[in-house]
Amino acid sequence: LAYNHDMQEDKEPLFDTVSTLESSLFLMSKMIETMQINKEKMEKGSKDDFSTATELADYLVKKGLTFREAHKLVGKIVLYCLENNNHLENLTLSELKAFHKSFDESTLKILTPQAAVKAKDSYGGTSLKRVEESIKSAKETLEKK
Repeated sequence: LAYNHDMQEDKEPLFDTVSTLESSLFLMSKMIETMQINKEKMEKGSKDDFSTATELADYLVKKGLTFREAHKLVGKIVLYCLENNNHLENLTLSELKAFHKSFDESTLKILTPQAAVKAKDSYGGTSLKRVEESIKSAKETLEKK
């Protein structure tokens, strides 16, 4: 005894999704054709939002802290930056060492947004190598169709 019902009813959400996706892709292509990139504003925004705080926490975990400890410590560092109108990438080694002894010269190299982008070197990551791989794969897929 099997439960049997109209399969079209099951697929209605799928049809809605495809329709929404097609509309979204059309609009996205039109947006990309006409967009203008303001590099300076993007760079400023990437510093103002403390986007490298996660990199700093990951660094501390690699140095032996638990993620909970690293998260708490990075929160204190971000608060320090906010109170002193500063950005993570502008901190000195002595400022960082005041928070924890694990910081060294290598810490300063990971605090820029550019370094954070380069560090994501896994499949689908944001490093230049991985982005180039993704573009190549997408082009190959398009050529097959």
